[in-house]
Formats: sequence, C-alpha cells, structure tokens
Amino acid sequence: MKIALVSPYDWAYPGGVKNHIRSLSDEFQRMGHRTIIVAPASKPAKDLATPNLVTIGKPVPIPIAGSVARPTFSFHRSSQVRALMEEEEFDVVHMHEPLVSALTISFLRNSHTLNVGTFHAYVPRSRGYRSARPFLKRWIRNLHGKIAVSQAAADLISRYYPGYYNIIPNGINLAHFRPDVKPVEKYMDGKFNIVFVGRMEKRKGLRYLISAFGRLKWEYPHIRLIVVGPGKLDPASERVLGERLLDDIEIVGGVDHTELPRYYRTADVFVAPATGGESFGLVLLEAMATERPVIASNIPGYAGVLHHGEQGLLVEPQDDQALAAAIVQMMQNPEMRRAMGARGRAHAQTYSWSIVAKQVYDYYERLLDERGALDRIERKP
Repeated sequence: MKIALVSPYDWAYPGGVKNHIRSLSDEFQRMGHRTIIVAPASKPAKDLATPNLVTIGKPVPIPIAGSVARPTFSFHRSSQVRALMEEEEFDVVHMHEPLVSALTISFLRNSHTLNVGTFHAYVPRSRGYRSARPFLKRWIRNLHGKIAVSQAAADLISRYYPGYYNIIPNGINLAHFRPDVKPVEKYMDGKFNIVFVGRMEKRKGLRYLISAFGRLKWEYPHIRLIVVGPGKLDPASERVLGERLLDDIEIVGGVDHTELPRYYRTADVFVAPATGGESFGLVLLEAMATERPVIASNIPGYAGVLHHGEQGLLVEPQDDQALAAAIVQMMQNPEMRRAMGARGRAHAQTYSWSIVAKQVYDYYERLLDERGALDRIERKP
C-alpha cells in the first residue's frame, strides 16, 4: 500500500505531531508499505534527515494556547499538491490536524483517494475552529475516516464538527525508551533528582514546578531539579528563580533524541506540571517506559494516560503546594516509587508503535473495504 502522511507543521522543528508521523511512517515501512511524508519546512528537505520527505510550503510561527505552532498558509501551492498526487497515486492520504494548515486543507480539497484525518490537539475552547467552521465544514466531509489521539482530542473537535472519531492513541518506541539505558553519570551523586522534559513554554507549567522546588529546597537540601527541553525560561519562571535564589536547578536545554532516555532514567521522579492544552501525555509514557514514577497535572490529556496511585500521582494544575506535597510523598516512599515505575513500564507497553500502527492500518483496511477499494489495492503488482 502507498500512503501519504501529511504534516501541518514545520518539519524542521521538533514536536509531538512530527514524532507521531515519523514513527507511524517507520512502522508502516517495517510492515512492507511505502510511505511519503509531506510537510512544510523552513529548511531544505536535504537537510532534514528524512529520506521519504517531500516539502511543500513555508511555515509561519503563530502563538496558540500558550505554545507556538508553525503551520503553512501557502494556499497557492495547491498545484504542487495535485501534481504529487497524480504522480504517486496514493492508496491512502492521511492528514494530521487536517483543518489547521494550508497544506492539509489542500490535500483535503484535492484528494480523491481514501482520506483519513488525525486530530491531535486539545484546548477547552477553540475560537479558530468556531470561526472557520462555515468555511471548513464542506471540506471535512471529504474525510472518509477520522481519528483522535485521545478522548480529550475527540471532545474538542466533535464540539465544532460532530461525528464519529475513532480513538487511536499516540505510540511510543519501547526499544528507545527502556529501563536499561544508563543515566547521566554526573547527576548520580546521591541527590534526589526531579526531572522535567518539555518545551519551555508557559502552558508546560514549569514556573509551578520551580515554585514547588523553592518550597522544598531549604528543608530538603539534597534535591535537584533538572530541566530538559528547547527554548528559554518564561518570564514567570525567571521571576520565581530571581526571588528564591535557588541552587541545584540545572537548565540543560534541548538534547538529542538519542540522549533523552538517559535523562528520564536519571530521574528519581519525573514531573509534568502542564496547565492545560495537552491532548495526550506522551512525555508521561516516555518516563513510564524507562520505569520512572510520574507526578503530573490532573488535566484531561494526562489523566487519560496516568492512573492516580498506579503509575504515579495526579495533582491539581497550577498548584505549587500540591506539587511540593507529591514530591515529598515520592521522596519518602522509595518502595512506592519502585512499584509505580514497574507498573508504568507495563502500562507503556500497551502503547507500543507496533500495536498503534496496526490499529491505524486496520482502520485503513476497514475504510477501504467499505468503499470497495481494498480488493483493487491487494491485486496491485
């Protein structure tokens, strides 16, 4: 089967949707299918280490829900989209966030094969979806199948575009995120390591973790906070740091994907204090896969992945006091941490990319069968 995987966002910039598409492509290729990734990019395709990548459109950074998205608004590239589809004759065109980018909308308007869309985002309300509905509702009808990565994501999109959304979660590479990787040696000095992984954006809630750390540092001088992720501290986090004059906060910055499991494994506890806008807890699963216990905000995307008291603890968002209390509970209960880590690893295994990709492919086959196209594809030489 030949499958187009269409990204709405800049392929030159890291992000969860990009990781999802790349992992899905890799797994489909292992299954014997041909995939082409189509995405806008701020760098030439030859510089992006993705052999099956076709770039169309220039991305533009725009602030959305405390983060920065980089879609393209190059609607004049529709002729390139049509030419690519005519040349490749895809069996499936799978668009990710099909309504937020000129590229995905161009595929949605022009593709006459099986069209599938995956919706990744979650926010309580979307002015963009609401205001664009009169223009986009005609095009969403061109989707033969709709996937949401979580119930939270399904709740958002179905509020504006009602219908059936098949929930298929994000996956995780268990061969990469595993418990036998070596931790970062310089941090293995007997201190209690609290690790944060994520872009340093306001909605990731780092300021509340820094505040919680400040509450604890004087009473528990052996604790350390390790911050891993691209970007720079937001003004609120900088202000907290300046007010508290805290030691033992390591701002690592972005790290290569190959090194990321080592930082998870360095953690005595992994903390994800996001304030909202998370449709799925992928960083939680990555920590679980390395057998680390987790503390996370009790928001829809995270609560759908972590069960309180099983793989970790859920706390109210934007509550540094609750975060501090959960950290103390973890510090004082090493056996609880060990048991939560073991249960987390077992839980993460149910999200293996081999399982998730098979669910997506089975959905393709079901939709093709309903359209009477499956026999034609299976007869292809």
